Amino acid sequence: MPPSVKYWEIIADNLSKARWSWDSISAIDSNGRTIWIADAHRGDGKRFVSDAEEKLRAFLELESAIRAAECPEDCEGREIKLDTLSRGW
Repeated sequence: MPPSVKYWEIIADNLSKARWSWDSISAIDSNGRTIWIADAHRGDGKRFVSDAEEKLRAFLELESAIRAAECPEDCEGREIKLDTLSRGW
């Protein structure tokens, strides 16, 4: 039986493959709730930190912030057109 892999571990592995150094910790906030803090940084000076009530959510938000920062400025405005002529439609 293969070892169980958690989703946050997959995100962390992908961060490592992309040359990000990362870490996570849990802490207690001022209301007594446990929060997770995920941090990623790279040698080029880029750094991202996220916090959430769940470890997976902290890593998802961290991954999302990194992807948004690495996306070209016009990536939201790109239009994708299907080539329908080559299929004879």
